[in-house]
Amino acid sequence: MATLLAKAGYDVVVFEAGLDCAQDLRASTFHPSTLEMLDDIGITQLLLDRGLKAPVYHWRDRASGEVVDFDLSEISDVTRYPYRIQCEQYHLSRGLAEGLEQYPNAKVLFGHRLLTLEQDDTGVNLCVETMTDIVRYRCDYLIGADGANSVVRKWLGIEFDGFTYPERFLTLSTKLELADYLPNLAYVNYVSDPSEWLVLLRVPSVWRVLVPTDASLGDDYLKSDEIKDGIFQRLLGTDMHVETGHRTLYRVHQRVAKSFGNGRVYLAGDAAHLNNPLGGFGMNSGVHDAFNLFEKLDPVLKGSKTNQSLALYDRQRRTVTHSFTQQQTIENMAFIKGGADEAHKRRRQAMLDLKADDDKRRAYLMRQAMYESLSQAAAVE
Repeated sequence: MATLLAKAGYDVVVFEAGLDCAQDLRASTFHPSTLEMLDDIGITQLLLDRGLKAPVYHWRDRASGEVVDFDLSEISDVTRYPYRIQCEQYHLSRGLAEGLEQYPNAKVLFGHRLLTLEQDDTGVNLCVETMTDIVRYRCDYLIGADGANSVVRKWLGIEFDGFTYPERFLTLSTKLELADYLPNLAYVNYVSDPSEWLVLLRVPSVWRVLVPTDASLGDDYLKSDEIKDGIFQRLLGTDMHVETGHRTLYRVHQRVAKSFGNGRVYLAGDAAHLNNPLGGFGMNSGVHDAFNLFEKLDPVLKGSKTNQSLALYDRQRRTVTHSFTQQQTIENMAFIKGGADEAHKRRRQAMLDLKADDDKRRAYLMRQAMYESLSQAAAVE
């Protein structure tokens, strides 16, 4: 959002609470529609250079070994990027932060944490904390892309409705080449199993393994060698020692803000909506938020439209969040957690039928590439 504003000639400041862009196990999948958008601000080539192209991804049944594969090259007639790019999110964050340095009208201030905000008819007053001081700023508009615990959303008093999954999710990273032990492994794999489902994702530096854990167990135990060894023994069928670079635990939520903002303050990304990671829609939806909001804010800043026109951003992105992102990720979770019950059998058969039907498969690929969500948003007036 800052890059879009700076490129259009507006003065923009980014406040980042951390001392650098976070280098952790965050999102790693960039969808075709998102790559198209990021190309407009000169960042897609960086992702292509540093990431892995993943045109094919798998839905796998762990017990039977059955694989249902989908190939995004089938929609190469609608996109320059008929594949996912597997690349750690911090490459995007750092690339954008460094890119903003070329704009004299843009600043990125690390180590600056928002404390308070107060808006009036002409602008927004901010109090921002640094290591040594509390600094006051005034801006025309404020965009809160400050995550699940958004201070901006809390100051606006906006409810964050939804639920939290009972499981804790554990992400492990390893440099061990899992494809040497698991034949026919794609870069993106969703592995269905009633007792221990898995997500296996390849990024340039490591494999990521995402598994559910018992939330009643302590953090130290869940990140212990005993838990880690058990996961890899069951996955690989061997008791070999597997080294890990990261062991990260987190809660997963399905939540949507009752409003994506008002007046001169708006929300984007995790501050506005949260979903489970199955499908890779979280970060991508945040990028889509930013491009949509810029389209609405630009004419307001130019004086050709009033603040009221920004309400269309709220209507479009909140509608899509409910009708697409939330619905699709909940369905994905239901499929991957499925066991031997009748509901799972029906979901499995539906997936096989979808794979076998050319029209349905293409529609599904358009949905997974997030072009359908863009069409849904454009239809909201």
